[in-house]
Amino acid sequence: MVAEVMGASSESEPTLLSTLPNEVPLDFLREITSDFSDERRLSEDAFGTVYKGVLRNGQLVAVKKLAAYVQVPAGKRFLNAATNLMAVQHDNIVKLLSCCSESKKKVVEEKGRFVLVDMDECVLCYEFLHKESLHDYLSDSTRKTDWDTNFKIIKGICQGLSFLHEGMMLGRIVHLDLHPANILLDNNMVPKIANFGLSQLFDTDKSRTYTMNVMGLKGYMAPEYLYRGEISPQCDIYSLGVVIIEITTGEKNCSNDKDMAGRNFIDRIRQTWTDDHIASMYPLLRADRLVEVKACIHIGLECVDVNQKERPSIADIVDKLINGKFAVQA
Repeated sequence: MVAEVMGASSESEPTLLSTLPNEVPLDFLREITSDFSDERRLSEDAFGTVYKGVLRNGQLVAVKKLAAYVQVPAGKRFLNAATNLMAVQHDNIVKLLSCCSESKKKVVEEKGRFVLVDMDECVLCYEFLHKESLHDYLSDSTRKTDWDTNFKIIKGICQGLSFLHEGMMLGRIVHLDLHPANILLDNNMVPKIANFGLSQLFDTDKSRTYTMNVMGLKGYMAPEYLYRGEISPQCDIYSLGVVIIEITTGEKNCSNDKDMAGRNFIDRIRQTWTDDHIASMYPLLRADRLVEVKACIHIGLECVDVNQKERPSIADIVDKLINGKFAVQA
């Protein structure tokens, strides 16, 4: 999949990108991002800023510089955790290619005086996708009723999340920041989950199920994570539900500080998207395809149940959507 995105190459003649070491120095990343310049800035979220990195032969990488306030283990612990994440390979997950963790001296003001402190610069390099994010895709109103593409994207996201939750030898990964801007599309409209595993970098104690460092995009965070810092795979299921609903309905979850879990959006969908409304929004679909639309809305609403114990597992969701076991919901 990387070859498809970055440009094809023969097996006997590896590309420059394929020889990128697991760990690279910060100076190298400064060079390929023009010193993390605004001109190379692609996006920003709660965890950091993504820049376009250009290798000397023109190949591209996405370089994510973690924000200074993000608490990550320093040095080798960060590098070891990131190296484990590089083993994650799936068609619906953006590949992590390389990483960097370097300490530098910085003068900061503290209690009315200057103090010299050690600051860790942590950076992650991902494969670069030329197409767009799901957020960009959903912003185009002409695509709202392209059900073939929408359903393909939904199923791909579910398969990617299923791999993170249940498909890896290194253990389960809870994403904690699943939303349309963190889902990228390749040239074939195959969705790829980006920024996975950041929660693994923040806390290497696998027994811990709570955090004081709640980070993510409002409107997509499960209530138990948002208000209590509770971490479980069901946090991702909640986020997935919101995403499925947005793709299926074409409506945007516009949450605010008073509704950070997006409950107003969810309640509106529950009330307005009746069978008649679904048929009116997808007038050209056959009855068997309308069943798919109804199933996605039904599953999406199950995923955003306030009670996390009532949400389906990713295995249940995949069984219904990928294996077509949703006819009973018609």
